[in-house]
Amino acid sequence: MAFRFAPLLAAAVALAPLLAPAQGGHSANSSRISSVTLYPGSATVQRSLRVAAGSRSATFACLPEKLDARSLQVSGTGAVRIGEISVQITDRQLAEGCESGQQDRLRAAEDALAQARADADALELAQTYLKSQANHAPGPGATAATAAQMGPMMEALRRHTRETQQQLYLALRTVQEKERALKRLQAEPGNAQTGKVAVVHITLAAQADADLQLSYQVRGPSWSPSYRASLDSKTARVRIERLALVAQDTGEDWSGVQLTLSTGQPLATTSGRLPRPWTLDVQRPAPLAMPAPAPGAHMAGAPAMKAAQAESAAEPSFDVAISEGSFATTFAVPQRINVPTGGQRTTLALDEQTVEAALLARTTPALEQAAYLVAQMPALPGIWPVGPVALLRDGAYVGQGQFNPGASDWVKNGLSFGRDERIIVTAEPLKDHTANVGFTGGRIERTLERAYQVENRHARAIALQVLDAAPISKNDAIRVKPSYEPAPRETAWGGQEGSIAWQQELAAGATARFAARYLVEHDKDVRVQERH
Repeated sequence: MAFRFAPLLAAAVALAPLLAPAQGGHSANSSRISSVTLYPGSATVQRSLRVAAGSRSATFACLPEKLDARSLQVSGTGAVRIGEISVQITDRQLAEGCESGQQDRLRAAEDALAQARADADALELAQTYLKSQANHAPGPGATAATAAQMGPMMEALRRHTRETQQQLYLALRTVQEKERALKRLQAEPGNAQTGKVAVVHITLAAQADADLQLSYQVRGPSWSPSYRASLDSKTARVRIERLALVAQDTGEDWSGVQLTLSTGQPLATTSGRLPRPWTLDVQRPAPLAMPAPAPGAHMAGAPAMKAAQAESAAEPSFDVAISEGSFATTFAVPQRINVPTGGQRTTLALDEQTVEAALLARTTPALEQAAYLVAQMPALPGIWPVGPVALLRDGAYVGQGQFNPGASDWVKNGLSFGRDERIIVTAEPLKDHTANVGFTGGRIERTLERAYQVENRHARAIALQVLDAAPISKNDAIRVKPSYEPAPRETAWGGQEGSIAWQQELAAGATARFAARYLVEHDKDVRVQERH
């Protein structure tokens, strides 16, 4: 039978020169993402493509529609010269090979559902056949079965019916599971394939095999920092872990890429604002008011505004971190990772460090009769973008806070690790007394007295900090005379006038009392405006 394939073999040999790629032709599209540098709100993607010797053009297809054409950079290794670069935007459905991995999974789920339904239909058909055979009466010429024959026949019918019903029940369960799996895939973001893709065409001259590198900037992908701070109260050490939350919805899957995170912001302005002239002139009479525009003229811009609002609403939302400092910090992820499109968030652990801290119990009794454990740490080197922090105290989760070591008040405020239930804070009732003084009663004296008690129920001494606000006069007509017991350590805590700070060590089981007395004087006709 081998001779039958001879004509086909001869035809294949004859067509081989026509099917083979011609020298100096177009390079096949097999580009892959080699590395990604991710910034808050944007990313720089680098793709690589192998071109054969003699190639005259190359194509990078299935690129994000939102890539910045002005950021395109093409370079090559080996003897290759780069010519014209053009960008074309086309429908994803019309671009060959631009279906994402989500579409492959969706198609596989549809095939699995079709197979499950076919199995269920076949079993239903078998069950219908068995029922018809059981209800079918013998024909006129058929020989009636004897009693000895009826037993095996009934047993076989019963066995087959039971097996068919059991298999049908399992098949219907499988159909339901496949339907739910398909609905879950359809509900995933990024499954819509009605968008557009960018295709980059490059004219080149390759004298030998070479590698092309295409770099482009795309808006939308982002990473936001998060942290985990674990306090060991016995050693007064805080372990700080850097975490990164990565998400992208560009339409292309980042599979097995070398990812680098940067705190730089390419989307920010590149130059600062300059001062404008400051002039002084005599005020001139205001011109007459112009008549209001016609309703039609006002509504003309409404469709454009609505379209702009709709476009902005369609943009993916990410928590963009704001970096502090003058220079960017980068984090190169050691292993290659996968970040699928669709906005799925991926958490990466970057690094960790342990910091020595000074622990104290801080309370503001006038606002809240409670004390909080605070770890005061020195300024941390490097750039630490603002982000949420998960707080753990001696291995127990106490809540979430805001982590901002770049703030000017970081060293003063420290990082709070939740309420200290073993510190009992009590605020005594406020004493407020007003009297008319002077020979004719022309002056007002108001006396305010505040007092607080703090009890330490720990088995060890603690560093205690009590904060309070003192009245500050903003006018010479109002005079304030404060007195404190004991004397506070600071009367302008953190550089803020009127912020009183008592700080001392409180022994185990001890109780301390802090009192403040303010005498406010002003003339009787002065109306005092008081703000807290």
